[in-house]
Amino acid sequence: MLKTFLEQVINGLQVGSIYALIALGYTMVYGIVKLINFAHGDILMVGAYTAFTCVTKYNMPLIAAILVSVIVCSLLGVLIDRLAYKPLRNSPRISALITAIGVSFFLESVFLVFQGADSKVIPQDKIPFYLSSATISIGSLKVSYLTLVTIFSTIICMLVLNFFIKNTKLGKATRAVSEDHNAARLMGINVNSTISITFAIGSALGALGGVLYSLTYPQIEPYMGMMPGLKAFIAAVFGGIGSIPGAMIGGYLMGLIENFSKAYISSTWANVIVFGILILILVFKPSGLFGKNIKEKV
Repeated sequence: MLKTFLEQVINGLQVGSIYALIALGYTMVYGIVKLINFAHGDILMVGAYTAFTCVTKYNMPLIAAILVSVIVCSLLGVLIDRLAYKPLRNSPRISALITAIGVSFFLESVFLVFQGADSKVIPQDKIPFYLSSATISIGSLKVSYLTLVTIFSTIICMLVLNFFIKNTKLGKATRAVSEDHNAARLMGINVNSTISITFAIGSALGALGGVLYSLTYPQIEPYMGMMPGLKAFIAAVFGGIGSIPGAMIGGYLMGLIENFSKAYISSTWANVIVFGILILILVFKPSGLFGKNIKEKV
């Protein structure tokens, strides 16, 4: 019984790590431009397809393919910001939100046309042993290398990102822009460039999450980012959207709740429970676990 429970905890932490990576992108973008970037889940899909193409068509090692995927998605994030969101900076928020949904559908449709609806799988012989199904024994538990890599990669990304935000000049500029665009501009900060860098970092994390997701659930298709993206959004809201540690904790909690729901209740009810949690959060604590209530003058 204990062994089964621990296995569910580990599996929940693995999928929660992926949600956390995606949620970090959501929370960074929201923190700086107050935009729920619903196209962010599809960045996950683009990252997975990019890695798959690099591995199968160009015969690249998977680690190199992941790096290419991160770079491609970072540039894509900047491009989306410049073309779709930048012209709407001073427009009502609903305009940017609708645009984000449109960008999401656009990316899905483009990859559906060029890649087809058939699922793709990264060939097993292209996956190194530390990202394969090989396992390591921890007492009576057997944990896959992929699980450990996924969990530790997410923790490292969170720590590096937290250090970047709090201790670097660019990170401090990001915090200044998130507080007040006009005041940051008067202090000599290039607001648009800072926002673009935020999109690049968030998209890079989404790309890494996409590759790890495609290895955990070996299926790459144009709509693969929709559900993980929504669950990562719930994780960001759960933790307190705009908070980096909150996105991390929210991702892990979401992974654990989903996994325990599948194991001990029913896989059919898992999504119902997850989205029910979103409703409860918005009703009882809309600021999330680590979020702050912000008063606005009217």
